[in-house]
This record gives sequence, structure tokens and C-alpha cells, in this order.
Amino acid sequence: MEKQTLSFQAEVKQILHLVTHSLYSNKEIFLRELVSNASDACDKLRFEALDAPSLYEDVPTLEVRVWYDEAARTITIRDNGIGLSADEAVAHLGTIAKSGTREFMARLEGEQKKDANLIGQFGVGFYSGFIVADRITVESRRAGLKPEEGVRWSSEGTGEFEVETLTRPARGTDVILHLREGEEEFLSLWKLKSIVGKYSDHISLPILMRKQRWDDEKKAQVDTDEWETVNKAAALWTRPKSDITDAQYQEFYKQVSYDSEPPLAYTHNRVEGRTEYTQLLYVPAKAPFDLWNRDKRGGVKLYVKRVFIMDDAEALMPVYLRFVKGVIDSADLPLNVSRELLQESRDVKAIREGSTKRVLSMLEDVAENQKDKYAAFWKQFGAVLKEGVGEDHQNQERLAKLLRFASTSAEEGVGFEDYVKRMKEGQEAIYYLTADSLATARSSPQLEIFRKKGIEVLLLVDRVDEWMLSHLFEFDGKPLQSVAKGGVDLGKLQDEAEKKHAEETAEAFKPVLERLKAALQDRAKDVRTTMRLVDSPACIVVDEGDMSSHLARLLKQSGQATPGLGAGKPILEVNPEHPLVKRLDGDARFDDLAQILFDQALLAEGGQLEDPAAYVGRVNRLLVA
Repeated sequence: MEKQTLSFQAEVKQILHLVTHSLYSNKEIFLRELVSNASDACDKLRFEALDAPSLYEDVPTLEVRVWYDEAARTITIRDNGIGLSADEAVAHLGTIAKSGTREFMARLEGEQKKDANLIGQFGVGFYSGFIVADRITVESRRAGLKPEEGVRWSSEGTGEFEVETLTRPARGTDVILHLREGEEEFLSLWKLKSIVGKYSDHISLPILMRKQRWDDEKKAQVDTDEWETVNKAAALWTRPKSDITDAQYQEFYKQVSYDSEPPLAYTHNRVEGRTEYTQLLYVPAKAPFDLWNRDKRGGVKLYVKRVFIMDDAEALMPVYLRFVKGVIDSADLPLNVSRELLQESRDVKAIREGSTKRVLSMLEDVAENQKDKYAAFWKQFGAVLKEGVGEDHQNQERLAKLLRFASTSAEEGVGFEDYVKRMKEGQEAIYYLTADSLATARSSPQLEIFRKKGIEVLLLVDRVDEWMLSHLFEFDGKPLQSVAKGGVDLGKLQDEAEKKHAEETAEAFKPVLERLKAALQDRAKDVRTTMRLVDSPACIVVDEGDMSSHLARLLKQSGQATPGLGAGKPILEVNPEHPLVKRLDGDARFDDLAQILFDQALLAEGGQLEDPAAYVGRVNRLLVA
């Protein structure tokens, strides 16, 4: 191939501009990213060589080498891993087929503190070299290709790059950074060794650098032909916990998660028995940008006997724990395990169950002993954890204890156990209300009788709550009861005098009810008097077995129909003691007042009017009467 000049993909141009001009808070991150890429290339070779041992080409020892040339102002990172073909160099180094590219740029442009850690988080680590270099040259040959099929890729990080073939006897890749003016601090063995020790000590491959000796004539340290390993070359998770400091655990977390902040909590365990594996799992402090993408994984890396297998082993962790990061290293799985085998393996099922329970134990410990920290976790990941209530029936009870809500007695952080402890004497159910927002919930008319009697009601405002409640029916033997479903029945909390008064009032109000039913027959399934209202004239409810109005709205917003689920018409409950309701009897504008009563009840519970203009017309007629 003759030398060709090609243009970068549009997204790459934007990223290169941002990398060149915006990332400055932690320049040394470039070496972490490039060493990590080199290690990945060796892992890929080891994996592909399971089926094709000839790829080793009589050089079975995998390693990464790093050195600098002060005169040439270059730093080179070399690996003898899988390497690149010419087509792969163009595809991988000139194009980004990543869904997160736009999010990366938006996050980077929006950050006041330009954080280089973001570059790894979004899978564009190679371009971090341009933080310190004004030109990068990549020389590579893919394992299995002929020496004359090597490739040289070069770019100054602007709009174009050059690519040409070269003869390269050794497989693998050299990434050569030509440093910018002012970046001389990286032309130092001490500096490069300290960066490797800080960020890449856990990499299981040896990272080699040349030894130096003092030259009396030059009055300086000079390179020798000897190489030394500058990392421990031992995977962190394989070392005894007693040998690992908290700082090392946190630094390793930053490597596997590309997160610049320390984790909320972590757990490191070796599990022995029928299935043997090691787990080092972390719960982040902040939610990733793609948390709500249930198809996006990448949290847990799978190793088999310290050999890297895959980066997004979704079979090892349930979907609702997709925010968990870390490593699982199995002693039992075959090295050539596929994604299909992962789904079917009994060993994988045991690892998944054990790891899930370990994460839940970690969260339980934080919830019990570090309540402020758990409150912060809940704000970030609580809505995702709720998915587990319906997906993981084996751990449903444990998950229920971890749930937190707002209530009529607290702004946030109310668990079921807290609620049960505060239940009134004679209270038999856990009461809750679902709504579109906390403000809508707190102002709901359905809460009036509960406030009057001092009964706490949980306020659920996440979109996932309705789905969760279709799987969770009780806690600690106490049924969960919606205050917006069925007739209000406070049981022992309601005295006989109140019940008798309600019955007498309902009997006297029957003629008006019949007229209301006739006027609202096209909109209301039924009209009845209620005891749940104190200050409001009316409210909307549904029958016990019907879909809630809130869920019906959510389904409608997502474009889903709700056939056969009983949510077509709600029930209107009226307060016969309210002046507006009393005014209905004998008023010539009965039909208009009935429609307004229904519309206002619908608006109060967060619903939308099908004909807002008709509502405005009725109100205007009343105002000018």
C-alpha cells in the first residue's frame, strides 16, 4: 500500500479538538490509557490463541515496554499483543463507532473542570495521547500476517491522518508520542515509572522499562540494555486483602470504571466450594451517563484463571445491578467460554447468585451503618434498584428492605421498616400514593383523611414504581394499599360514630348522586360519596383491581394502549359536606357544575383534560353569571 492521506470521521475531529484544547487537569492519564490499551491487545492475543496457537509466532511471553528518547522528544509504548492490520488501523484509529460519543463531547464541553478521566469512560482512550503529543505514530502488525504486511499510521491530531504499509518482523504495536513543547517533564524515567506504579500496578502483564546508570562524562543518567519490570505484575484481586491498602483498592476502581471519584463501597472475596471464584466488586458513588440503557453493560470483567475473557459479562450480574463495577475471576470456567455458554453454565449461575448476594450485603451494611452515604446512593441508583423487586424474586424481601421513599411525614429516605415502626395502633395496611411528581403527590386530595388522622402515606413518584408495585404486595405481613384505589377503609382507625354519620349523609345525598351519574355517564364509571376528603369537593379514584390513573397516563405517554385493564373510566368520589357539592342540589347549572367538579378532580390528581376549551367555557359562564 502506498502512503494514503485520509480524513477523520467528523466525531473524531471534534474529540481531537477537545482533547487538544480542553483536557489539562490530569495530563498523566495518557500513559494509563495507552498502557491499558497495550494490555488489552495482549489479552486479545491470548484469547484468540486458544483456538489458533500459531498466533504466538514462537514468542509466547506477552509484555508491555515503555521508554523515552530525550533527543527525539518521544515516548514509545510497545506491546507484543494481537496488533493491527492496515484495515483495522484505519477503522479503529480514524473512526469511533461508539454510541456515547455525543454524550462524551457534551459532558466535556459542559465541565468547568476539564477532567481527562472522562476520556476512558467513553472509550476514546487512544486519543488521550494528544493531551501531550502534537503527533502520534502507530506502527503495527497483526499476529498471523506476513512481516511485509505491517502498517504505519500517523497524525498530528487535526483533520487528517496518513497510513502506509511497512515491513515489521515483530507482531504487536508501537505507539510513538512526539511530545509538544512544554511537556518535557514526561521525558524522565522516574516520572514514567511513578505513573505506571500509580495507575497500572495491577496489570498482570509485566511492564518493562530500561534500567539506567550514571555516566560520569555526561554527568547524567543514561539508558542501559537491561530491562526491569516496574509494576507488580500481579492482578490486584489475586492478592491477599491484608496486602492491599484502601488507596490501592480505590485506584484499581478508577482503572476498571474510568471514574474520577472514589467508589461508594467495595467488597473483595474469594469463594470456595463447589464453584471457586474471586470477586472484587464496587458500587460507584455517581451514576454513569448511560445508566438507563438496560442493554448497555460493561460493569463486570470476566477472567478465567487470570486470563481476560470479556469486558461486559452480563450473565454475571442481574440487569438491575448494572451499575456495579469490578472483576470476577473464575477457577472453573473453560478458557474458551462463549457468551452462549455463559448463559447456560451452572457455574455461572452460582457465581451470579453469589455475587448478587454479596452486593446486596454490601448495600445492607451501608444502609445500616452509613445512612448518609446510603441516602446519596439511593438518589443515584434507587430507581434502578427497584427493577430488582420484579426481576429477582429470590432476593425480593432483601430488596424491599433497601427501598426508600418520600412520605407525608418525611422528605425522603423512608424505608418500609421505618414505616411499620411508626404505624398507628390498629393500622393494618401500608398506605401509598403514586404520582407524577412529589408536588402533585403532596397536594393530592386523597391524602386529606390520612393527614387528619395522622396516618403516614408513602409517596412514590418514580416511573418504575407502578411496575414494581405489580410485583410487591406486602411487607412484613402488612399489605400495601393504594389510597387512590377502592373505597377508603381505615378499619379500626375509624370510629363507629364516623361510619354512622357517613352512611346517613350518603343516604340523604342519593338523589344528587343519581343526577351526577347521569350527567357524567360518559366520563365516570361511577359517582359515590366518600369519607377520604376533608377540604376538597371531589377526587378521582379507581376500583381495587383496576389500573391506576397514574399508570394509565404513563402507558399513554409511551404510546401503549391499555385495553381490557379497567382504566377507561375512573370513579368520581364527592365530599357531600363541601359547600360546592352542597350547591349542586337545586342549581340550574347542574350539568356545568358536575363537569367542572370532575375536571377539577382530574387536574388535582395530575391528569389532563381531553377538552380544555370546554372546561374554560364552563368556568367562564359561571364567572359572568
